[in-house]
Amino acid sequence: MSAQRIVIAITGATGAIYGVRLLEVLRDYAAVETHLLISPAGVMNLQHELDRDRADVEALADVVHNPRDIGATIASGSFATHGMVIAPCSMRTLAAVAHGLSDNLITRAADVCLKERRRLIMMVRETPLNLAHLRNMTAVTEMGAIVFPPVPGFYQKPTSIADLVDHTVGRVIDTLGLTQTLAPSWPGLRGDPHGEAGAAPARNVPAPTQD
Repeated sequence: MSAQRIVIAITGATGAIYGVRLLEVLRDYAAVETHLLISPAGVMNLQHELDRDRADVEALADVVHNPRDIGATIASGSFATHGMVIAPCSMRTLAAVAHGLSDNLITRAADVCLKERRRLIMMVRETPLNLAHLRNMTAVTEMGAIVFPPVPGFYQKPTSIADLVDHTVGRVIDTLGLTQTLAPSWPGLRGDPHGEAGAAPARNVPAPTQD
């Protein structure tokens, strides 16, 4: 495999920006080849949330697949990939993967990652969660998937939505095992001299106590 193939699926949950931003960032990785799938509901969210159409987003990927094309390359475990990210992942897609329903190319590609013991990162997006959601998350975790809700972190002191999105996307890239600079490693509240270069030490931080 000359490049690390990464499958990215955009489904109908809110948060289409995560899939789009991941595609944008990975374009700068010469050794990465992106394979994109967008569900019909995912297309609707791209238009509603980002005012972007299918063609605009598909242009960010190296290879584009139709979610109905169950005979595509990524439907087979013999087609080597580095892993897959479903960003965002709807509860419908989560449920299908949890129950082994390879009813479209998105869920089949996810099933392939699980059976081949490859990384499957599922950016599940729903709130509040009911018991079916939680049980399905447990099921896919037990199968080997990584449940990665796009929960924003505020410890990096974001100043924009773009900062929040980039931090989450950076953490996803970390989880894929790739080097990234969107989300610097945590230097500690006091600043770690062995951590990120130039990290400023925190001020007026009380000494830790045992509890």
